Amino acid sequence: MRILLLSFILFISCQPQKKELTAQQIVDKSILASGTDKVSNSEITFEFRDKQYSAVRNNGKFKLIRTFDSIKDVLSNSGFERFINEKSIKVVDSMALKYSNSVNSVHYFSVLPYGLNDKAVRKKRLPSSTINGKEYYKIEITFSENGGGEDFEDVFIYWIGKEDYLIDYLAYSYHTNGGGKRFRVLKEQCFKNGIRFVDYQNYKPNTENIKLIDIDKAYEKNNLKLVSEIILRNIEVSIIR
Repeated sequence: MRILLLSFILFISCQPQKKELTAQQIVDKSILASGTDKVSNSEITFEFRDKQYSAVRNNGKFKLIRTFDSIKDVLSNSGFERFINEKSIKVVDSMALKYSNSVNSVHYFSVLPYGLNDKAVRKKRLPSSTINGKEYYKIEITFSENGGGEDFEDVFIYWIGKEDYLIDYLAYSYHTNGGGKRFRVLKEQCFKNGIRFVDYQNYKPNTENIKLIDIDKAYEKNNLKLVSEIILRNIEVSIIR
């Protein structure tokens, strides 16, 4: 009996141990699962809150556009430019930065997890989480000051499904306009030309003492308040080959 037990222990110890995935590996798998690896060479258009958005990305070159009324804002490798009635106008630096961040933010969230491998991004794997019976990897994203933009101090957390590697939830803390925290919950999803797009319900904590890392637990305990919905309409995608 002792010999059999020893043989069993030796057999188990000789089995290859399954390595834990790193934060980088999880993000890479999520980008592939969501098809957002195609974003880097694509043309994407959509509507969001009565504004038109379009993005052209091609081998590192990009042009992110927002149009409404007679205004067109363009953010590209060359910087920011505003047009009114198709005529370029001069914008003071402080307002150009504000408009740039606004345009970039909508485009950034529209194609997540694309962008999570940018040079300024720092990834950290947090303890796994279960929400509504589904298991998730929990990845914290922070940014280096160099290349992280004006809001480099913001912190993001993404809940990535352990089976499908898709983002169903995300949370972030921000410092602009007095600061705060938000938790987004998948409402609907669709694939356009192989790229996943997600509509979210947007929540905030009922109290300020809820930590960002625990906001998923607060959601399950109904300690969050629905404040808005993030819905993209009339999405069109062309892949540049």
